[in-house]
Amino acid sequence: MPTDLPNILTLSRIAAVPLLVLLAALRLPWADVAACAVFSIAAITDYFDGKIARDRQLVSAFGRMLDPIADKLLVAAALMLLAGLARLSLWGLLPAIVIMLREILVSGLREYLAGLSVGLPVTRLAKWKTGVQMTALGVLLAGDSGAAVLGLSFLPISALGELLLWLAATLTLLTGWDYLTAGLRHAEAQDTATTTDAAGKPFSSP
Repeated sequence: MPTDLPNILTLSRIAAVPLLVLLAALRLPWADVAACAVFSIAAITDYFDGKIARDRQLVSAFGRMLDPIADKLLVAAALMLLAGLARLSLWGLLPAIVIMLREILVSGLREYLAGLSVGLPVTRLAKWKTGVQMTALGVLLAGDSGAAVLGLSFLPISALGELLLWLAATLTLLTGWDYLTAGLRHAEAQDTATTTDAAGKPFSSP
């Protein structure tokens, strides 16, 4: 049900997106810290909604549908904000593009495989990718201006965030390749089955 706690947490990630956009658009140091906080809290709910759903046996079709959508909306909003507000260097923009393209790739694969009643399981490496990615985006949303507010101006926060973003992009490529090969295997099997049905069973001697 949409009113179950896990689904409420999932919906809260979607609700956090406009607030995140508003805070980042202010371009004020305190707002950067607040944007980082909003994003981080929203990202943490991704862990708890799944855990609560499993522990309380509240897994639902609504939740399975909405959870990946909420994640992608949150990540896409953060990446577009960082790029649009020139918070990324050229070298930081490249991993952001890789991450966005991977999300589109996986969404397309999931849509195709859903038609075959086949799911793409989330791997352990994909979970690590998500953790690194969310950490990188949170750090970048705070940026050097937010670090100054927190008394951390001696740290190269933006550089550290971009380094983490590169690590997330590397993991993204690895997990994206895993998902792509899995999708291709199912597509090949589907084509083979279709060809066999069309040609009929091959002749075999007794």
